[in-house]
Amino acid sequence: MEDVLDELREHNVNVPVPLELPDDDALVVVEEELLLPLPRDLRDYLLQASDVIYGSLEPVTAADPYSHTYLPEVAAVAWAQGMPRHLVPLCETHGHYYCVDPDGEVQFWRDGELSDETWASVWHWVRDVWLES
Repeated sequence: MEDVLDELREHNVNVPVPLELPDDDALVVVEEELLLPLPRDLRDYLLQASDVIYGSLEPVTAADPYSHTYLPEVAAVAWAQGMPRHLVPLCETHGHYYCVDPDGEVQFWRDGELSDETWASVWHWVRDVWLES
């Protein structure tokens, strides 16, 4: 995880108004809005790397409730489109979602169903998908 986090930080793009990292209290609010606990790796990602901007993918964030990537808002849209309620979105891309199951495995939900594509954790997804985008 630390190697992936370091690589992600190296690729971070400087922007005029950078994203902020949430604190534990903000994540409690997010969990209350979702009515679900956050999988551990997703929680770690949000606390340590959700301020990174890189490439064309925009993973969820938890610090700014007015952001288009704010996790509860992304989840509401994904669930309204039929994504199973036990999954938590990690990243929306063209109306499809990378999502995290309760055990921390990342899956790809596309066209109303889960694909066979999976990643063992959020950090594996960051390495194999986001950093390769």
